[in-house]
Amino acid sequence: MRRSVTRFGCLWLGALCALLPEGFARERQARTGADEAKRAEPWSAAETVSAEELHRELTNEKGPRPVIVYVGFRTLFAGGHIPGATFHGTASKSEGLEELKKWAKDLPRTASVVIYCGCCPFERCPNIRPAYAALREMEFSKVRVLMLPTSFAADWAGKGYEIDKGL
Repeated sequence: MRRSVTRFGCLWLGALCALLPEGFARERQARTGADEAKRAEPWSAAETVSAEELHRELTNEKGPRPVIVYVGFRTLFAGGHIPGATFHGTASKSEGLEELKKWAKDLPRTASVVIYCGCCPFERCPNIRPAYAALREMEFSKVRVLMLPTSFAADWAGKGYEIDKGL
């Protein structure tokens, strides 16, 4: 009897071991897919601009300048922002999004608009995604996101690009 329990136990344990890696793999794959979906951005690579590219665009005297909108926190805008940028509310707050929409309603939908924040590491920014979504819902066709991976201080000001202070 003991031998059959042991044999049964070994068979059961072997079957369990055979299933566990597959189960873990399925669970890991499900988590990875969810993480990738969470990280998927609503914009395409063509709808982004690096600090270097935007700086070149702004310093090029030929060619049109984009409309630059800061969508982060007012205190950070006052502390330093891209020359010519405007502030129309913090996009992570409903009243800020309403301010942004009110300002944007009279702009041509084909205007080249660059939005940026830079309050924190880009992947955790609470402002850029709601601002982008609001402008796209308003049918702006040329919205670009300024990619500031670390922060405005590091990725713009830290590179020696010009900044304006104040409101």
